[in-house]
Amino acid sequence: MAISVSVPKDLSGIKTKVALNLTKRQLICFGGAAVVGIPFYIFTKDVIGTQAAALIMVAIMLPFFFLAMYEKDGFPAEKVVYFMIRQKILTPGIRPYKSENLHKQLEEREKLKKEVAYLERKARQKQ
Repeated sequence: MAISVSVPKDLSGIKTKVALNLTKRQLICFGGAAVVGIPFYIFTKDVIGTQAAALIMVAIMLPFFFLAMYEKDGFPAEKVVYFMIRQKILTPGIRPYKSENLHKQLEEREKLKKEVAYLERKARQKQ
């Protein structure tokens, strides 16, 4: 009896799991969320109540969960945010192509020459 195991064709998408079927990145981010969120809840539950403290704790921990889990096209969340900031803020927006119309420049130069000649003739006639 043969046992078949499916192997994905693209092995670059496979990430090594460290503990509890989580990657190092996920463990670090979840640990950071716990380090920030749990003490916040413990110290604020008596002051603002357990329900409000729990809701605020979840809101404080959400960015850590986002950093741990979000990935787009193989890039982690902070790289995606960096790319978005670089595209929208740091680099110029639409750069329209502006050509130099040489024919129009020659026409304007000729018009200026005619105007200068006219003004010179007019100045000579007054003298």
